[in-house]
Amino acid sequence: MHKKLFIKTYGCQMNVYDSARMTDVLAPLGYALVSRPEGADMVVLNTCHIREKAVEKVYSELGRLRSLKRAREKDGSSMVLAVAGCVAQAEGEEVRRRAPWVDVVFGPQAYHRLPDMIFEVERRAVVDTEFHIEAKFDSLPEESAPRGPTAFLTIQEGCDKFCTFCVVPYTRGLEYSRPVVDVLEEARRLVEAGTRELTLLGQNVNAYHGEGRNGQTRSLADLIYELAEVDGLQRLRYTTSHPCDMSDDLISAHGDVDVLMPYLHLPVQSGSDRVLGDMNRRHTSADYLQLVDQIRTARPDIALSSDFIVGFPGETDTDFKSTLDLVCQVEYASAYSFRYSPRPGTPAAGLEDQVADDVKSERLAELQDLIGRQARAFNLATVGRTLDVLLERQGRYEGQLVGRSPYMQAVHVEAAPSYNGQITTVRIDAALPNSLSGSLTGPADVGDRSAYAA
Repeated sequence: MHKKLFIKTYGCQMNVYDSARMTDVLAPLGYALVSRPEGADMVVLNTCHIREKAVEKVYSELGRLRSLKRAREKDGSSMVLAVAGCVAQAEGEEVRRRAPWVDVVFGPQAYHRLPDMIFEVERRAVVDTEFHIEAKFDSLPEESAPRGPTAFLTIQEGCDKFCTFCVVPYTRGLEYSRPVVDVLEEARRLVEAGTRELTLLGQNVNAYHGEGRNGQTRSLADLIYELAEVDGLQRLRYTTSHPCDMSDDLISAHGDVDVLMPYLHLPVQSGSDRVLGDMNRRHTSADYLQLVDQIRTARPDIALSSDFIVGFPGETDTDFKSTLDLVCQVEYASAYSFRYSPRPGTPAAGLEDQVADDVKSERLAELQDLIGRQARAFNLATVGRTLDVLLERQGRYEGQLVGRSPYMQAVHVEAAPSYNGQITTVRIDAALPNSLSGSLTGPADVGDRSAYAA
């Protein structure tokens, strides 16, 4: 009889990947995923520590799960309640102090030990926040179920940059890159199981430096060229990148590799050189703009997105205007923007001259309005064009499928279920606030870039 497993995932794509791998680790023990925590034999909250509100949401959810756990115990059954991910790594025993009904607390580098933790929890609560990076990847089983037409594949973890606002070096550790052969093997398994598009993941993915077959270090560009030869792989993406690691060979790959999609997420965080210095970003706004020019020279139709933090300690009106100016110069297809939130243990949390919350909110609203106008203009520019769309899931309405354009835009079409998982050509009929709608025109020629041209 299967045991019921519920996993709630917070935060980044890497957490999505980790949650899927936890499912693979637990499958041999008889655990099968369910969509609700009620009646589950094990509940895992795979957490994110990037923003303060996300942390508090975890503790709020733990309060709700406490009643479900008690109800199971009253029925003579049990629920193993676990907190995983970056909150677990950063706070460790604090999770147990604030929520003593939690049975297991483990960081992102320990989930390969889940079977051992489950057996151990019969005697006592378990807290594992050690960094087992190499052992984790060596110990993971093959995928227990197909991932679908799109899938994430972690190739790199951790970060050596130590941006002053960021918790990643403390929760994910320093940079580690998986060997090329291991990445290729996992990619082939995913493609053989039906995946058509892979997104390579890493906290600093373009710092990838995995060991190649000959023992030499291979770059992300090298890996991309090898993955492009995987039979059946039709699309490739990667995220998240640091400007300092956008090497010439990686930029060239955007012009050379057909399966590498014309979309790049390249966080800048601020347009002010003074703020970038305080953030320890190791680049200037001019460096970033030069990179953008190089990337667009290699791939003129590329769509760019970014991350921005407003209200970093000491940010002035002039600093913020520099950010707006940079956004105007780049013209993004999309971007993520947030108010600065101090994270305990990071250098920026102790800086003086913290910006008032109302000022942060005003600046964020202005920035998001500008980014929103650029995103709408980008979407409107696709109306009337024909794009290759990978249809990957059912839409909200009957007879509707949803997919992604090469530029990462969500596209809604009316199509038979048999089109799900297929790449088809779609005429874009309308630009909605956060997506596109279109009509099928026929099967796609995957290797033909003319579909992307204006």
